Amino acid sequence: MSLRKSVIACECWARDGLQSMPVLVSTDDKVEMIDRIARAGFGKIEVTSFSNPKLLPQFADAADVLRRIDRRPDASYVVLTPNAKGFDRFEVCQKEGYGADEMILMISSSEAHNVLNFRLTHAEAMEAHAGLMKRAHALGVKTIGCAGTVYGCPVKGDIRTRDVAQIVRFYVDEGAQTIMLGDTTGVANPHLVRERVGELMALFPGVEFIAHFHDTRGSGIVNSIAMLELGVSYVDCSIGAIGGQPATGAAKYSAGYTGNTCSEDLVGLLQEMGVGTGIDLEQLIDAGRRAEEILGQRLRSNLIRSGPVIHGESSPAKEPGGAVATTPGRGRAHG
Repeated sequence: MSLRKSVIACECWARDGLQSMPVLVSTDDKVEMIDRIARAGFGKIEVTSFSNPKLLPQFADAADVLRRIDRRPDASYVVLTPNAKGFDRFEVCQKEGYGADEMILMISSSEAHNVLNFRLTHAEAMEAHAGLMKRAHALGVKTIGCAGTVYGCPVKGDIRTRDVAQIVRFYVDEGAQTIMLGDTTGVANPHLVRERVGELMALFPGVEFIAHFHDTRGSGIVNSIAMLELGVSYVDCSIGAIGGQPATGAAKYSAGYTGNTCSEDLVGLLQEMGVGTGIDLEQLIDAGRRAEEILGQRLRSNLIRSGPVIHGESSPAKEPGGAVATTPGRGRAHG
């Protein structure tokens, strides 16, 4: 097992992150954060969701966000379109020239969870998604097929590889460009990740998988690294580790702890391991500080408190507010 020399990280703060936050973030702040994320160098960015705004008022401004963000040619902009009504709204944006490069569709590997979360059986969801994928491809939009509850279900419990493979097979056959493997409520561990993803890679050679781990139980980063060690090129994360569980107004179906894999901490770790991401870590940390201001709370990033690892001489510097910070130098420090 060995990590690739470079990987593509997708920043999910503006979509998967915000969907579970009780604070309604203004369109101005969303656009500012998405533009900060793009300038920091993320190759993929989840920007919004076309979910029902009555259930998710956080995304009632989806079209305005898409219209106003500063597009960078080296970034792929991603949206979630959960159903036909949502796609209808997205289609208008796409035809008017301010749509997205990719869209996400999701079916839980656990049918019981899919019925709870989407009110659709597997057969019903597949029929609906096949039509949406055809419409997306006709518009030039790539599709990300997401299999949810890949490592376990909060309703059913353990999930078999063949249950996951059924969802992956559907999306591959319908022409999805990439397949997201979602740890929906953060139940995975590195041993299970290597076993499950290894089996899926053997069943679907050549398919590009996306590592998407929630940090519900604090294992998001170790699970992400375990999957990247299998040779996967794509990994999802969220500034401040926000998000990680749908917020639909329904009762929580897990213990209630949420959180995606933290972007600042994951990117910092990959940098220390010599894995390229194309992301400017200092700009990412600055975005993490701004995210805390916008949301009005301390988030779960360790790196914006500790700073990057110092590998040489450093001198004290004053941060805003008078706190002493350290500035990276050259060479390697000894301790």
